[in-house]
Amino acid sequence: MIETQTDQKSELLKNLEGIFVKCGERAAHYDANNLFFQEDFDELKEAGYLLMAVPEEFGGYGMLLDEVEQLTRKLAYHAAPTALALNMHVYWTGLVADLWRGGDTSIQWLLEEAGKGKVFAAGHGESGNDSPATYSTCKAEKVDGGYKFTGHKMFGSLTPVWDYLGFHGQDNSDPDNPMVIHAFMPRDTENYEIKNSWDDALGMRATRSDDTILNGVFVPDELIVRRLPTGFKGMDGFVLGVFCWALMGFANVYYGLAQCVLDKVLEKLPKKKSISFDRPSMAYNGVIQHDVGEMVMEIEGIGPHLDTIAREWSEGKDYGPAWGIKIVAAKCRSVEGSWRVVDKAMDIMGGYGLLRKAGFERLFRDARLGKIHPANGYISREFLAKAMLGIDPDLQPR
Repeated sequence: MIETQTDQKSELLKNLEGIFVKCGERAAHYDANNLFFQEDFDELKEAGYLLMAVPEEFGGYGMLLDEVEQLTRKLAYHAAPTALALNMHVYWTGLVADLWRGGDTSIQWLLEEAGKGKVFAAGHGESGNDSPATYSTCKAEKVDGGYKFTGHKMFGSLTPVWDYLGFHGQDNSDPDNPMVIHAFMPRDTENYEIKNSWDDALGMRATRSDDTILNGVFVPDELIVRRLPTGFKGMDGFVLGVFCWALMGFANVYYGLAQCVLDKVLEKLPKKKSISFDRPSMAYNGVIQHDVGEMVMEIEGIGPHLDTIAREWSEGKDYGPAWGIKIVAAKCRSVEGSWRVVDKAMDIMGGYGLLRKAGFERLFRDARLGKIHPANGYISREFLAKAMLGIDPDLQPR
C-alpha cells in the first residue's frame, strides 16, 4: 500500500508527541549547564519537525502557519528554548513557502536546501536597533559579484548547527536612498567569527544564541534575496512574511510556556499548606483563587487571538497594510499576557518557587525574554498608534 501524505503527517504528529515529552525531561539539564539542546535537535530533525513548513514538492509536510503554530506551542509547553530556537529555522521555510505558493520562486533554492536537511538561522538582532529587518547597524557594501557585510549580530539562536545564516545589512552609499540588503551566508563562508556570549543568560539558555561578528563577509549575488528601502516603506511580502512567521512563532512559544506554568500551579497548589490557614490547602484562599482566575482569563484570551491570526494568514485573507497591526498586536498581547501568568505563578508559589527543583524559576526566567523579542512593547505601541492615527511610522525624529 502506498503511504499517502496524510498518513505521513499523522505519523509525524504521533512521533512528535513522545519526542516533545523527552524534550521536556531534558530542559532543566540544558538550562543548568548552559548546553545547546543537541539531543532535542537530533531527534526532532530525524522525526521531520524541521520539514513541517516545507512544501511537499521539496520533501516536506506542507503545513501552513495555523498548523505549524499548533506544534510550536505544543513543543514550547515542554521545552520553550527548543521551540524558540527551532522557530528561527521554521520561519524561514514558512515564509519562503508562502512566497513560492504565491508565484514568487526567487528563493526556491532555500526550500530545496531545507528539503535536503539544511538548517537556517536568523541574524537580525543588533545592539542599538529596535526595528530589525527594516533598518540595520550592519554595513553592506556593494562589490563585484555581491556584497560585503561588516557588523555585529546578536541573539543568533541555533549557533552550533546552522548551515545558512539569514541576515541583513544597510547600504548607505546613496545617503538619500539607503537600502536594506537581505542575504544568506553559508557556514563555510570566510571572515566571520562566533563569539560565546550566551553562558548564564537570564533565560532561554539552551538556544545558544551567541553573537556572530561579520568582518567583511562576502555574499554572492545569488544569495542576496532582497534589496529594499529602509524603514516600513520597504515592507514587501518578504519582510512582512519575516514579521508574521517570526512574531507568531514567538507568541506561540510563550503561550505554550504559560500554559505549562498554569498547569503546574493547578497541580501543586492543592498540596500547598499554611499553619495559619485552617483549610485543607492554600487553594481555598480567596485571594489566591482570584490570581488563579486572572491566570486562566489570560490564557483563555491569548489562544483564540493567535489561532485567528494564524488561520486568516493561512487562508490568505487580504488585510493589506493592516496585517502589520494584527501581527504586532498579537505578539505583544501574547508575550505580555504570558508574562503576567508566570509572574502570578511565582507569587502563588512563594519561597518554594525560587528553588530549582520546583521547576518554576527556570520558566520564570525563560518567560521574561518574550518581552524583548521584536517587536518589543515600546515600539509595538508606537507602531500601532501611528498606524491607527495615520502617522508615517518612518517619520523622523521619532
